[in-house]
Amino acid sequence: MTREFSRRAAEQQDAADPLAGLRDRFVITEPDVVYLDGNSLGRLPAATPDALDRLVRQEWGAGLVRSWSGWIDWGRRLGDRLATHVLGARPGEVVVSDSTSVNLYKLAAAALDASPGRRTVLVDAEEFPTDRYLLQGLAEQRGLTLRTLPSDLDEGLGVADVRAALDDDVALLVLSAVSYRSGALLDLAAVNAAARQVGAYVLWDLSHAAGSVPVELTASGADLAVGCTYKYLNGGPGAPAFLYVRRELQATLRQPIWGWFGQRDQFRMGPTYDPSPDVDRFLVGTPPILSLAALEPALDVFAEAGIDRLRAKGVALGELLVELADAWLTPLGFTLASPRDPGRRGSHVSLAHPDALRISRALIAEAKVVGDFRTPDRLRLGPAPLYTRFVDVWDAMDRLRDLVTAGRHEQLPVESLRVT
Repeated sequence: MTREFSRRAAEQQDAADPLAGLRDRFVITEPDVVYLDGNSLGRLPAATPDALDRLVRQEWGAGLVRSWSGWIDWGRRLGDRLATHVLGARPGEVVVSDSTSVNLYKLAAAALDASPGRRTVLVDAEEFPTDRYLLQGLAEQRGLTLRTLPSDLDEGLGVADVRAALDDDVALLVLSAVSYRSGALLDLAAVNAAARQVGAYVLWDLSHAAGSVPVELTASGADLAVGCTYKYLNGGPGAPAFLYVRRELQATLRQPIWGWFGQRDQFRMGPTYDPSPDVDRFLVGTPPILSLAALEPALDVFAEAGIDRLRAKGVALGELLVELADAWLTPLGFTLASPRDPGRRGSHVSLAHPDALRISRALIAEAKVVGDFRTPDRLRLGPAPLYTRFVDVWDAMDRLRDLVTAGRHEQLPVESLRVT
């Protein structure tokens, strides 16, 4: 069957989209800009400014310190909402706190401390840089061996490769559920089962998965996970991250940063550290309440949408993007740099081109299509199903085709900017 690639066909998909009305729940100030970078920073929910205004004027401004009686458990309460609507976890297994990097450090150190005698840490060679750097530091400090698992730049890591690398000397395996560069999606349940056979912990980075694909931490047998809330979860730039610890592990794992929010009977101000018996023990210090508050309106939209419906639309958006790239961009030197099977791909798609950096910059500046660039030669495009329309994908690919055909990107300097 030949697919119709007209703009009208994309408009018809939008007309049939059950989630189409959710786009109105976000601030869109430039209707002619096609935003395909929701995998880096999500749009601003329309309810967030008023929610923050109420917090600043009423709770902080009028309530002052008295408002802490309501704020004190926000990290746990928002964690429970994430567990229910986004992560497939049980209440009491997720808290919102700190940054993804700090949370990964806390859980990685706790897992290593709980694995005496094991000397090996495994990580995907293409894992997000901060994850690799943190593990390098932990391994060097503890005299451990850090082994990187070779993975295909476009197709990602295979479960068979993970199984082959696991043995009874492995203490910890750190992987992203969705690759930040290619969007390659790993089978959480298969990896968790393989690691459990040799007694190793798996720590998942869900930053590019949370809010775009069903994760199902409980059903997949996950031990540990971290992730950010400013991509598909729309919590705002630098929004606090989350961490997950399976309930059965909480009483035995001890994280390395002993702060008063992780203390049992916090306001007794005891002389020595006695960690909470539950997931609160993985908290550290006083949370950034303004940033936490910004996450609440975003989760309201997620609760309404449902992760399964978001996944279905995300797959359809990605399939349209790939089909248009095959038809329009392959003759211009582009190749697909993500798994072709939508079941093995998250919600973003990467396209390789020798001049991808200049194309990415020209696409933003001249064609008003916002994606981003990732080394070595990837144009990364991330439709977010909460607010991206099918016609947005069509327009973006049409503008990209026109820009490269005309060679307008060739006028830009080759030098890279700090933010790409």
